[in-house]
Amino acid sequence: MLVATVAFLILPVVYTFAGSFATRMTGVVPQGFVTLENWRVVLGLADTIGSQRSMGWTTLFELPLGGRALGVQVPAELAFSVALALGGVAINLVVGVPIAYAVARYDFPGKEWVDAFSVLPLVPGVVLGVAFLRAYPNLSATSFGLIVGYSLLKAPFMVMAVRSEFESMDLRRLEESARSLGASWPRTFLTVVVPQARSGILAGAIICWTLAAAEFNFSYIVYAKGTQPLALFLQRHISNSAFPQAAAAVSLFFCIVVAVTVALQRLGNRGFDAIGGD
Repeated sequence: MLVATVAFLILPVVYTFAGSFATRMTGVVPQGFVTLENWRVVLGLADTIGSQRSMGWTTLFELPLGGRALGVQVPAELAFSVALALGGVAINLVVGVPIAYAVARYDFPGKEWVDAFSVLPLVPGVVLGVAFLRAYPNLSATSFGLIVGYSLLKAPFMVMAVRSEFESMDLRRLEESARSLGASWPRTFLTVVVPQARSGILAGAIICWTLAAAEFNFSYIVYAKGTQPLALFLQRHISNSAFPQAAAAVSLFFCIVVAVTVALQRLGNRGFDAIGGD
């Protein structure tokens, strides 16, 4: 039963990935394997025009090489979206983890309100996008506006994931043990409490990043011109391209999600080890 369920869930991903290497579709069956042309178009390595315009390339950084600067080029929309989503995750970590800890650890006046407001942004992106532009018109069509919006939209996932982890721990006993050994409260929180909640924090970070990178409604409302977020790039290819090219765009997103998820897990574990001194 488990194998059948996993196979049922993975089949669309495998089908889409295989279709990205086809030249055409006959009904629902990809034909004409194997070509990399769809990936070349999506990555901006082939000539495209109009609505099928693919992502451009930008210089990420320059390496000194023999007295000359060698620019390292990356797909602009890909790098732009990864950076936006990571910016949102950074805000979620700084704000969401302390909120989750306070709600799980302490009883204080207004706790119910803090708990309710922490999950309030759990609304469709189109709703928050309209409200966001009304409240902060100066942030319209700016990268900072997108980062703040992504963090607001995904904050509930971070708070709920970390709060659940904190609630499974005996926080009072953990803190008292660390304080009895002479640790200050900030050191106790950063080197004892937070590393113990690494599973929830990493899960929250991965969920927030993945959802932010694919957030279409908010991006569509707030975005104006310039480099497009990845969600709009996907929408453009899905709406205006044949299935093999759209499959390449979607498969690219799958690859990015896997790469960033692995990177966040490794970076997170290394960071927690450094903090906790495991």
